[in-house]
Amino acid sequence: MKIEARKTILWVVIVIIGGTIIFLQSQKASRVGRQDAGSVVPGVVLSKTEKAKRYEPAKEITTPDGFINIDEISIADQVGKKVVLVDFWTYSCINCQRTIPYLNAWHEKYSDKGLVIIGVHTPEFEFEEKYENVQRAVQKFAIKYPIVLDNDYSTWTAYKNRYWPRKYLIDIDGFIIYDHIGEGAYEETERKIQEALAERAKVLGEQASIAGDISKPAGVDENILVQSPEVYFGALRNEYLGNGQRGSVGIQKLSQPKETKLNTLYLVGDWDVAEEFAQNTSAQSKIIFKYKAQDVYFVASSENGVLVRVLIDGKPVGSVAGQDVVQDGTVFIKEEGLYRLIEDSSGLGEHTLEIIIEDPGLKAFTFTFG
Repeated sequence: MKIEARKTILWVVIVIIGGTIIFLQSQKASRVGRQDAGSVVPGVVLSKTEKAKRYEPAKEITTPDGFINIDEISIADQVGKKVVLVDFWTYSCINCQRTIPYLNAWHEKYSDKGLVIIGVHTPEFEFEEKYENVQRAVQKFAIKYPIVLDNDYSTWTAYKNRYWPRKYLIDIDGFIIYDHIGEGAYEETERKIQEALAERAKVLGEQASIAGDISKPAGVDENILVQSPEVYFGALRNEYLGNGQRGSVGIQKLSQPKETKLNTLYLVGDWDVAEEFAQNTSAQSKIIFKYKAQDVYFVASSENGVLVRVLIDGKPVGSVAGQDVVQDGTVFIKEEGLYRLIEDSSGLGEHTLEIIIEDPGLKAFTFTFG
């Protein structure tokens, strides 16, 4: 009996020790982790089988409508070699524009460490389908990473995306290990990039050192306060129109309101409302909008070019004029894109914006705020 009892005790001890080892192993990082503030080191690397249980595989770029900064690129060619950050954007979107400094910084910092950024340009408006317009925007924003035109939304649809901007991080094995909708979370996103690059280096047996510091692009304000929504002029989404028939295509003759409400769009004069935009057909037409924000951006165009005057609270725009407003408080609108009307360094405020259009022919698409 004594011998049997000793055997039982011995087995109990073995089981306890084994269980302890298993528990301690389970507490290790399953991916990669930060060793200290100075660098990122690889942790436990999951097998492809284990990853397949946790993550979706990356989707391929489908039926591209053109490339900028590269002759051609695919996701499949990067798997097993690179880490890929896919960024869905469109050039007239201010939210997308505000993420570009971070993307540029990450491209410069990590491209020689194995990161490939692919900007998938999926247009919100018809004019954003034009290759020359996108190319001009890429040059304006000093984008050096590859851009793919996705005019038919096929890649957008493959990723089941619904937002501008949105980022998908694809690891060396071709799995989507992280994604983020909209602006912000830049530190979190960069940490994920660092971890994926550290894992890549380990898998490939490279000695690359991945710095653990966080990029801080110059001139970028992360603390933007906005209390006004994006406002559309076209009939498809003009739910904020206050003095006309919402959702209706065609000519509307609109009078100036006696009073204006916050976050309500008012058009004055004769307007031809299309699905994506509203176009004035009379001279001295007006756009009135009371907003609560710091900055105001206007997506617009004009076939022949048109001069508009910008007023804030009934006065010339003055010191809060955006970079596209000249000294006399006017903007010449022709090129299809985003115009910066108000840039108020004093911060969040409630104001009434008034745009007076000298001649017919302005196509107004959206207001966005910062």
